[in-house]
Amino acid sequence: MLVSEVIVFIIYLAFMLSIGVYFFFKNKDGGEKTYFLGGRQMGAWVTALSAGASDMSAWVLMGLPTSIYALGLGQVWISVGLAIGYTLSWIYEAPRLRRFSIVANDSITIPQYLTNRFLSRSRALQIICAAVFLVAYTIYSASSIKACGTLFNTVIGMDATLAMYLAAIIIISYTFLGGFSAVCWTDFFQGMLILGAMLIAPIFAAARLEGATGGAIPGEYWNAFTSWKDIVSGLAWGLGYFGMPHIIIRFMSLKSQRELKKSAKIGIAWTVLIVLFAALIGVIGRMFLGYDESINQNSLVFIAIVRRIFPGVISGILLSAVLAASMSTADSQLLAAASAFASDVYKPVIRKNRATDKEMLWIGRAVVAVIAVCALMIASNPNAGSIMSLVSNAWGIFGAAFGPTIMLSLFWKKLNFKGAAAGILVGAAVDIGWLVFLSSTGIYEILPGFIAGLIAAAAVSALTGAPGRDVQALFDKAAAYKE
Repeated sequence: MLVSEVIVFIIYLAFMLSIGVYFFFKNKDGGEKTYFLGGRQMGAWVTALSAGASDMSAWVLMGLPTSIYALGLGQVWISVGLAIGYTLSWIYEAPRLRRFSIVANDSITIPQYLTNRFLSRSRALQIICAAVFLVAYTIYSASSIKACGTLFNTVIGMDATLAMYLAAIIIISYTFLGGFSAVCWTDFFQGMLILGAMLIAPIFAAARLEGATGGAIPGEYWNAFTSWKDIVSGLAWGLGYFGMPHIIIRFMSLKSQRELKKSAKIGIAWTVLIVLFAALIGVIGRMFLGYDESINQNSLVFIAIVRRIFPGVISGILLSAVLAASMSTADSQLLAAASAFASDVYKPVIRKNRATDKEMLWIGRAVVAVIAVCALMIASNPNAGSIMSLVSNAWGIFGAAFGPTIMLSLFWKKLNFKGAAAGILVGAAVDIGWLVFLSSTGIYEILPGFIAGLIAAAAVSALTGAPGRDVQALFDKAAAYKE
């Protein structure tokens, strides 16, 4: 089994690298917009599965199922919240964000969009956004790299730290080479692999439950209504989608509104299936495997099911889904952080808009490498926390900081530049403060952070006056924009 799994892993990783090499040569003459946004030429299927795969990191195969495996159905509210939030983001946020980003001087990053949306010459908002990006994405990427280390350590006995270095090198390579197009196409294939693995594993495990020796399961395990805090915190995960840059940037990359509608149907269906089967993996895993503290500690329920049921080649393919989930999120995060720094800090602030397209490409690539190294240092630290905790921390910061401001920028004409900056700063500060000082309340920090950011953005805008007529005219133009 071991040799077969290793061979499958090698073939899979080589395929991912080949995509990066292909787009490196295909787009070698492309500029900043091509590298960071694919030239706004992405199709429905690639965009939908790429958005989903970049969202569903290894935590959906390892962290979330193991949380349900260990703690019970009270954790399924995370799946419910994610399904609702993702659906609403495609229906309400995606169409307007694509139109608004085009009208706002063809913006290619979220910080750039927020600045252009208010016709501001100040770079303060871009710098604030880029700083949040760099911190949160480093933490988020660390969870993906850590998952790769856990996988290789569990399956082939490779030293976990060495495995993390290997995974980081692969991810850096194809992101470094191919940019947004390579990231989207690798995510497309990885999205199909993740879905296939998550459908197959629990179905086969359920078919073998009759002979399983899982042991007795406490009655309270089956209670989904454990407490109002679990329900509210689980549902609050859905708020993250409105401000998750590496996901909503896909909305901006679509080539037409028609493709967006098709992409929305595909993406929503994919995500609903993923979160449903993540819950099933946790529940069936508990029934099939019984409770094992080592499975809980290392988030191994999916890996344990697959290795117990399937022969080497099949288990290697299914376990490659963990690599797919890890890499598809890490690459998107690295690229989003690199684009934020290169386009929103380096070009306008450091180089005063004198940077050439070639220079911007190499700066973006350098930032990809630097953030990956920092993420690797966090992931290899034994005190860094679990995969699920790293994801929840980064998810909370993004959702609280950007969600309220982006939604208001799309739907509220009276939001002004100062209000947008206040919403981002207050949302992030309250989220972090709640995590550090009030996590014992049992309320996920994204909820108070999101509410605080929303109130701050609205209050500051109301107190400092409506935006100028030109800004309001841009809002009207974007709202009415048709291709």
